[in-house]
Amino acid sequence: MSTNQSSAIDQLSTEDLGAKLNPNLLPKHVAIIMDGNGRWAEARYLPRIAGHREGVKSIREITQACSDLGIQALTIYAFSHENWNRPAHETSALMNLLEDFLAEESRKLIEHGIRFRTIGRIKNLPASTIQRVHEAEQATAHLDRLHLTVALSYGGRAEIVDAVREILRDVQKGTLQPDEVDEAVLQQHLYTQGLPDPDLLIRTSGETRISNFLLWQLAYAELYFTPTLWPDFRRHEFLLALLDYQGRERRFGRVLSRTTSS
Repeated sequence: MSTNQSSAIDQLSTEDLGAKLNPNLLPKHVAIIMDGNGRWAEARYLPRIAGHREGVKSIREITQACSDLGIQALTIYAFSHENWNRPAHETSALMNLLEDFLAEESRKLIEHGIRFRTIGRIKNLPASTIQRVHEAEQATAHLDRLHLTVALSYGGRAEIVDAVREILRDVQKGTLQPDEVDEAVLQQHLYTQGLPDPDLLIRTSGETRISNFLLWQLAYAELYFTPTLWPDFRRHEFLLALLDYQGRERRFGRVLSRTTSS
């Protein structure tokens, strides 16, 4: 897409962007690295937690957009394993914000048929947060309109290590032979088992790296980077990302044949 074409599309209304989408070419699974909450707050001389609170509004809007469009799965990177290195007051505020979100949103998730689940080393979370997470997971376990997965205390390398440990336990028990271990077996032991791999990864705030997120699952995902900070990333920006995705040629390692007319 040329710069002029991109600029013209950016100026379209949210309704016009939606009309341009091809419902048959939507991703089944979208993953998002939600970046820029702190910078959003700092630019407004607000405490960092204010950016995180505003970012929750974006989560609500993008989740609703996925549900409206019929996208099957949305996975968001909320808190990495490395984020525990942040100041204690910030991590505590983030956990409280998560608990408040679940308390407020659980009923809406059920009403909209959205299943909530978490991935990561959840045992590292505070006990009260773990309880809220488990309550939301149990209350929505029967729903399947949209699978909303939140990565908490998550790291892609740690996920692969945990999968390998589970496989080794199966081998030790004799329920699995070493020669039977292949990509499919490893995938069955990942946190995301049961979900399709993401078709599209979105990262906000202008950073262009995947930061230890879904390292295995993103092998063939299309990557979309935007300078928009996460609290400003709403339905309009999401539709722009989907339109960009629909313009990609997905090969999965193949060379697509081209036919020519004589």
